[in-house]
Parts: sequence; structure tokens; C-alpha cells
Amino acid sequence: MTPGAQHPDDTAAQPLRRDAERNRERVIATARRVFARDGLNASMASVAREAGVGIATIFRRFPTKEELVAAVFADRMDAYADAVAVALDDPDPWHGFIGYIETACAMQAADQGFADVLTMTFPTAKAMEERRNEAYEGMVRLINRAKATGRLREDFDPSDLVLIHMANAGVVNACGDSAPDAWRRVVALFIQSVEAPARGLLPPSPEHGDLYRAMLRAGPAGLDAPAPDKSN
Repeated sequence: MTPGAQHPDDTAAQPLRRDAERNRERVIATARRVFARDGLNASMASVAREAGVGIATIFRRFPTKEELVAAVFADRMDAYADAVAVALDDPDPWHGFIGYIETACAMQAADQGFADVLTMTFPTAKAMEERRNEAYEGMVRLINRAKATGRLREDFDPSDLVLIHMANAGVVNACGDSAPDAWRRVVALFIQSVEAPARGLLPPSPEHGDLYRAMLRAGPAGLDAPAPDKSN
């Protein structure tokens, strides 16, 4: 074989690689649409049907549902972390704090899948969890700054943000298209309830370890891979 000549197998492999990449992109785009509409309870089989691929194709690209979720919501988690960075840049910590809550809850309202993502944890999705942890650390700093201004009640705990996202996800998923703006009133109630001066004592916040376990339990269960499929 002369130098630089292409091996016959290379020409066959290139179209296969392009087909595989197109299938992957189609699956991600379809899963984004399905999860946004139906939340993370949507099955892998429903994604396969709407994508027009065999279920085995999805499992070859994404062996677990967590991996598919991570691929679909990587950019959403980036935007979420960016919202925290914007809040930290606000010269008024209280304004930055409430702006973050409104932005994050609006992101949940726009996408039922992301509404679920913020209430769950995905241990095997390392990159996504790193972004979540980065955002969390930023929010702890923002909470401390907002308390220092005297506008945020002193007994507010970072775990309360998780509870707010859980409650907002419940409203978003329950109301759907019937009352699509109901979340706005709920968020306003949240914000007014955490502003100082506090009107009364709050019950103890949940232990962080307990809340993490709740988020872990809420995550989508990985499905067993199906029998090999000859299609796609």
C-alpha cells in the first residue's frame, strides 16, 4: 500500500461513523423534546419511537438513562450555573438572590425535564454533577451575602433552595398547560416568605444527607438493556 493511500476499510467506516453520529444527534434532540413535554418519567422506548430508531440503538449510545439525561441537559445545567454567576455579579446581593430564584424557576417552567433535573442527582453523570456542585457553592456565597445585607432571613438554609425547586417542579408538572403561569405566584410567595424580618420561626431544615438521598431516590432508574435489535 503506498504512503497516504486510504485503506478500503476506512471508506466504509466513515459513512458508518457519520450515520452513528446522526443517530446520536437525533436521539438527543428527540429526548430533549420528549423530556421537556413529559418529564423524566418518559421511557427510553418512547424516545426511540419518536426518534425513529430501534431501542437497541439508544442503549448502544446511552447504556443508562442517566447518560441520556446528562447528554440532553448538559447545556441546561451550564445555563443554570451561569445564572448563579450572574447573580453573584449583581452589586445588590438581595436582588441577585431573588433574580436567581426567578431565573431558575423559569427554566423549570419552560422544560418539565429540567424541572425534574434540579430535584434529582445523577452520580454517574460526573460533568453534570460538577456543574451542579459549582452552582451550589456559588449559591452558598450568594446566600451569605444576602444575609449580610439584612434582607434574607438568618435561618434560611441552602437546602431550602432544593425544597423550592422541588415544590416548583411539582407545580409545573401538576399544572402543565392548564395553568402555565401558576409557578410565578408560588415563586413570589417563596421570595416574600424568606425576606427579613422573619415573621416567625421555621421548622428545622432537613439534614443535607437526607435531602441528597431523596434526590438520589427521585432520579430516573437505569433500565436494563434490551435484547439486540437488528434495526438501525
